[in-house]
Amino acid sequence: MDEGHEIRLIESLEQPTFGVRQLARRDDLPALFARVVPLVAAALERGGRQPAGPPYARYRGAMSGGFDVEVGFPLAEPAELSVPDAGPGTPVSGVLPEARVVETVHVGAYDGLPETYGRLEAWMVDHDLQPLDESWEYYESGPESDPDPDTWRTRIVMPVSGPAVGAG
Repeated sequence: MDEGHEIRLIESLEQPTFGVRQLARRDDLPALFARVVPLVAAALERGGRQPAGPPYARYRGAMSGGFDVEVGFPLAEPAELSVPDAGPGTPVSGVLPEARVVETVHVGAYDGLPETYGRLEAWMVDHDLQPLDESWEYYESGPESDPDPDTWRTRIVMPVSGPAVGAG
């Protein structure tokens, strides 16, 4: 099975982050990312910090019509920074939690993400795992690094509860 379809159950380590959190509708997410990622990158640069990985989006809870989303970068250590022009968002210094997670990599354009989430959710049902109330995505490559959407890579991470099982 190629990496674009492999689903794994792993232990995820705690990861410090810095980003901007706000409520957004699904249709507003591309514009939100395009606006916030450069703002957060500039705040890190002003603060003398380097990202410890690709940009992420963290989604909390289920909301009708939208998301509670945090967009930013993982860091090597926590940082309190300011983000001028954050708009309706709130700058947040936080952590992606240590947790047992199910993860997979979506390869391709973002409009294919719902299908990948569907496969991930079906795999969790088959393994008696229940998603917790949040998830996050790492944008390992995308429009900023390559205009060809067939090469874009989005790592989807979902904390879970349920019996211990091996992926495979």
